[in-house]
Amino acid sequence: MVAVAVVNQKGGVGKTTVVLGLASAASARGLAVLVVDLDPQGNATTGLGVFEPGPGVDRVLAEERPGGLASEVEPSAWPSDLGPVPDLVASSPDLAVREPQLATDPLGAQDRLALALRGGAGIDHDLVLVDCPPSLGLLTVNALFAVDAVLLVTEPGAWAVDGVARMVQTIDRIRLRRPDGRPNLVGISVNRLGRTRDGRYWHEQLGEAYPGRCLPPVHLRAAVTEAAARSLPVHALGRRPGAAEAAAEFDALLDRLPLSDGLAGTPVEAVA
Repeated sequence: MVAVAVVNQKGGVGKTTVVLGLASAASARGLAVLVVDLDPQGNATTGLGVFEPGPGVDRVLAEERPGGLASEVEPSAWPSDLGPVPDLVASSPDLAVREPQLATDPLGAQDRLALALRGGAGIDHDLVLVDCPPSLGLLTVNALFAVDAVLLVTEPGAWAVDGVARMVQTIDRIRLRRPDGRPNLVGISVNRLGRTRDGRYWHEQLGEAYPGRCLPPVHLRAAVTEAAARSLPVHALGRRPGAAEAAAEFDALLDRLPLSDGLAGTPVEAVA
């Protein structure tokens, strides 16, 4: 099992659509995937077709529960004809209240997700994708303490380079506090790349700031939005305009993820 957090402290960059696209690509490849929805908005949960979830990840974070994540796993509602149906540990609005409660723990609560994921048997998926909230609060910090690697998602726009730099610094600080030196940075996923002069300019700026670390981009396509809105994997949209191209881009992005332990990306210092 390899766990990857999908992060950016800025909202609206499409972290959840990247998570769903990667889950779709992994399912089409026959991999067992678990999505952990840490965002109180719960868009990954509904994107997987689950509209009345159980307590999910909020119960996991309520107290220290070694191995407790396994008890909150439920199947998604995606169709089974694509491949193995992804599993889910759902979000809930209660997460918005849980985060300030975590901050009051006198012993620190930054590793509750790590204990729940790694502290017992039951999670035997090939790939765990953690959809993080758009902040650098304790929910995101819990993800960074739990995962092997990080995929940093951004849009090609103004201030994107500065936002990436701040996130890289946060990842580096977590690595210094973890005895295993993780999480490593898989790379920067440039999402919603439009075919405009402005989009090309900011994409080039990111490439110059982080040479060799920008992964194959995901272009702005209606098929990706449609798949999320219909709670379907993008690989199942068949001949919808742009669906095949979108699926191919998520396949290429999946190829850059670590799919076996010990291959969890590049140390952050190499890309900072």
